[in-house]
Amino acid sequence: MRSDASWLTTTNLVLIAIGIVLAIMVILHGARLKRRRHKIDTAIEDRADDAPVSPATAALDEAPPPAPETMPVARVAPEPQPDPTPAPLPVAPAPPPLTGDDSPVVATAAPFAPAPATIAADLATPPADPAPASSRDDLTQLKGVGPKLAARLNELGITTYAQIAALSPTEAEILDAQLGSFQGRMSRDRWVEQAGHLARDDRAGFEAAFGKL
Repeated sequence: MRSDASWLTTTNLVLIAIGIVLAIMVILHGARLKRRRHKIDTAIEDRADDAPVSPATAALDEAPPPAPETMPVARVAPEPQPDPTPAPLPVAPAPPPLTGDDSPVVATAAPFAPAPATIAADLATPPADPAPASSRDDLTQLKGVGPKLAARLNELGITTYAQIAALSPTEAEILDAQLGSFQGRMSRDRWVEQAGHLARDDRAGFEAAFGKL
């Protein structure tokens, strides 16, 4: 009986050893298959990376992804804003050439600088007794003064070049305000300067500044 029992024990141990060896062999074989499969997968990936890319595939790879669709947004027109740029200042037109007619003045030139004042009469009230014709100057010699305007100046008591040449700025404004539709011609045509030349009998200076008499 003891002999049979030892034989069974030995047989069991041998079977267990064989089972263990078989299990180890199966594990080693599985590990070897796994490594081989990994090598094959790596080789396939390397070949895929080295393979030439077709133009169609390259175009697909390089094409940007389509832009996401957006819902149209209604645009609200901005309210008009006031223009911060200041409007240009009006430019006075150049004075027309000096003439001897009696046409009304439309535009006036810059103020002039008259000679020192010596006239004492108040031009707002014309003198009662005008100067005799022999002592009067021909005011139509002034550029811009015609017969009608000369007559109006005589009515206001202005009969000589010296009177006009001696007007102060204030007196010139008073006289100009009484010229009606001819207002502004005095400063535009520079009567005070013209009259100064004529009062001094400076014909050359007059013609150099205003043209031939």
